[in-house]
Order: sequence, then structure tokens, then C-alpha cells
Amino acid sequence: MPFLPSRITGRRAAVLLCLLLAVAGGGAQAAAKATERSKQKAAAEAEHAGLQQKLSALKRDISQTESAKDNAADTLAESEGAISNANRALRELAVEQGETNVKLGQLGAERARLVSTVEQQKKQLAKLLRQQYVAGNEDRIKLLLSGDNPNRINRDLQMMAYVSQAQARLLDALRANLRAVENNQAEAQNAKDELAEIAQEELQQKALLEQEKGRRAALLSTLSKRLVAQRKEAGNVERDEQRMAGLVDKLAKLVQEQALAAAAEKRRLEQVAAAKAAKAKAEQEARLLARAKAAEAERERLARLKADKSDKAAKAGGVKPAPPARPEPIDADEPKLAHKPETRPEPKPEPKEEPVRAPARAADVALAPAAPDGAFAGLRGQLRAPVAGKLAARFGAKRGDGPSWKGVFIRAAEGSDIHAVAAGRVVFSEWLRGFGNLIIVDHGGQYMSIYGNNQTLLKRAGEVVKGGDAIASAGNSGGNEESGLYFELRHQGRAFDPATWVKF
Repeated sequence: MPFLPSRITGRRAAVLLCLLLAVAGGGAQAAAKATERSKQKAAAEAEHAGLQQKLSALKRDISQTESAKDNAADTLAESEGAISNANRALRELAVEQGETNVKLGQLGAERARLVSTVEQQKKQLAKLLRQQYVAGNEDRIKLLLSGDNPNRINRDLQMMAYVSQAQARLLDALRANLRAVENNQAEAQNAKDELAEIAQEELQQKALLEQEKGRRAALLSTLSKRLVAQRKEAGNVERDEQRMAGLVDKLAKLVQEQALAAAAEKRRLEQVAAAKAAKAKAEQEARLLARAKAAEAERERLARLKADKSDKAAKAGGVKPAPPARPEPIDADEPKLAHKPETRPEPKPEPKEEPVRAPARAADVALAPAAPDGAFAGLRGQLRAPVAGKLAARFGAKRGDGPSWKGVFIRAAEGSDIHAVAAGRVVFSEWLRGFGNLIIVDHGGQYMSIYGNNQTLLKRAGEVVKGGDAIASAGNSGGNEESGLYFELRHQGRAFDPATWVKF
């Protein structure tokens, strides 16, 4: 940046400062970014749709094998599914709202810091311009033509250079901070727009929830007698158990298929990475070889030039020409490939090209096990109860005239959080006849935990959960009389007593 002339008035200094700040602010983005939240949600829904399609087809396949077509609880399916979705959306929106508010607070604090810094830098720049004007320092041209002591001229020129550099650094920092302020404003506006979107969605979900609750209450009042009668039929209970067994078996096969697909995808990515590394290494070796050849050719050329000069000098002086000079030794830091230029490396055989596999789709690997085999088996006797409540039915107890319980039923208040008993991946999260809103977690090693009769399913199929994570809320979906949780543990598709694993 050129040094400012000394003969400037106070008004010109102020005008100059304004122009500098205007230029600095002109490069920053003026318009706030449009919120990306809706686009991200749409992309996530599209990704989830492929997996949901697989699971819905699996559930339809199970239903087609059943003889019972007129089940009163099926009338509740749509309403109870909508209630679950609305409750889950409200909880997700509350979490998102909290995170956005935290972000907005951080942006406000950052903006205050930036504004303070900008004000300080403006004052420093104004002070620097004012000091130059008051000091009346001569500019470079006048100083060089002044005829003064050369040492003094050199010293003054260096001082001017230091001042110019200080001005340039200060202006650069000021421009950067002004851009940061505008970016901060854009981000803050984006966060406010997202909060407005969240608030609007919350209103919609609350209205939908109230509507579906009223619809379900009306259905229950008209279906109560049929529901009670069908719950007492031993045939219905047996069909429910067969339905669960069929679902678990099909899920286990799907999980195994996706585990193989995930392993194949991992190998593909490793092969792609190895191919890129090999290509980069080959290109590096080719560059080193080319440099070595160029260096050797240059040494030979210099040696020939030296020999030609020696011949000419010998002929001119009548002296016998000296033998041609040998090429100078290669420097230690030269590539070793240049030591023997006449030796050509043997061409390596071309690697056989393997067929390129297409990347696996998200839906084809979304249910791959998230926990290693053996992790769940080591937790026997250490698992916490999935919900706080009273144990109302135990594994193996008789259900009146029907079959014995394959799991346990825990009475719990409606809306109580249901927790995953261990880490794993959600492989099913839908309404199922006989079990209402059902969620199944795969823990690896062919172990699964099953949670039924929920009011709300908080996690979707494909999501990874940790032990203790809230995955659902208790209810009485599926036509159950009491609010609570139906809980099972299964290994290789067979139910076993949770009491030896869980601390109820």
C-alpha cells in the first residue's frame, strides 16, 4: 500500500477513512443465507424412504400368510401411528429448537466481540491518519529530491515503509473483521428463520396430535367390546406370537444380508483407497525418475561442453587434448535412480482390473449390526430395566387358556421413557398387529430386544442407539388394556427369560 501524502486536510482524512471502510465492507456478502434446514430434512426423509419401503414389504409379507383378516386393533393402526409420529416430531423439534437457541446465543456473543474489535481498529486507523497529518512527514519523492544526508533519507524511507506496512495490516484485519460481522449477521438471521420454521411445525404437529388423540378415543369407545373379546381368544394370541416370530426371523435374515453388503462396501472402499494410493505412488516414482533423467542429461551436456572447451584450448596452444571429463558425481540429495542412467527398470506387469462394483445404497446397509458380536453376551445380569414400573407378567407364565408369555409386561405411566437395554441398531420401528407401536433393537451376535405397546416411537429404523438412550414412550397401543411396556429378549430368533439378564 503506498504511503499517504502528508499534505492532507482533516476533512480529507475523514473522507479517506470512510472510503476505506466502504471498500472493506463491499466485498462481504450482503444477503443472509436462506435456511438449509428444510433441504436437509427432505434429504434425510428421502434416504429413510428406501429402508422404510423394505420394512413395509417385509411386514406385508407376514400379514399375507395370516388367516385373521377382521381384527379390531387394526382399526387403530393409522391413528396410533400418527400419534407416534406427531409425538416424535414434537420431541425432535424441541431438541432442535434448544440447539438453535444455543447457536443463536453463541452467534450473539461472537458478534459483540467482533463489533468491539472493529471499533478499536477504526479508532487505531483514524489515529494513524491523524498523526500523519499532524506530523507533516514528507513523501518519498520530495525526500529523495531534498538533497539531505543520504543516511537520514534512507532511515526516513525505512520508517515510511514500516508505517505503510502497519497501515496495510490494519486495513486487512479491519476488512476481515467486517466480513466476519456480516457473515455472523447472515448466520444469526438463518438461525432465526429456522426457529420460525420450527415454531410453525410445532403448531402443526400439536394440532395433528390433538386430532389423532380424539380420533383414537372415539374408535376405542366403539371397539372396546370387540377388543376385549379378541384379546381373550387363544387363537389370536398364538397368531400374535407367530407374527412376532416370523418378523424376527425375516429381520435376522435382512440384517445378515445387510451385514454382508456392508462388509462388501467396506472392502470396495478399501480397494478404491488402495488404488488411489498406488496411483499416487506410481506418479511420484515417475516424477522422481523424470527428474533423475533430466539431471543426468544436464550433467552429460555440461561434461560435453567442458570437453569441447578443453579441445579448443589444446588445439590453440598446441597441447594434446585432455581425455573427456567424467560426469560429476550425483549429489547426496539426488534420487538414487540417477546413479545408473543406462539401466532401465523392467516394466511391471499390468495389474488385472477387477470389476468395479457400484456403491451400496444406504437402504442396503442401513440395518448392518452396529455392535460387535459378543458385546451383548458379556452384559448378562448387568442390563437395566427398560422402564420404571411394576412387573405385571413374567416370562413363562400362562395367559389364561392361551400360550405362556414369551416376554414380560411392565406397568408404567403413559408417556414414560422407554430405554434401550444395551447399544445396538434399531431394525424395526412401526405399528404391528398384537403389539401396537413396536421397536426392535439388534445388538449383534443374533441378539435382539423387543419393546411393544408404545405410545411413541422416538427412534427410526437404521438409527444407532446406546444403552440407556430413550427410544420410545410407554402407552397402550395395539388395543392393550393397560399402559406399560411389553418387553422381550431373543437370541437366534428364540425368546428367553429376560429375568436372568435384566435387573428388574
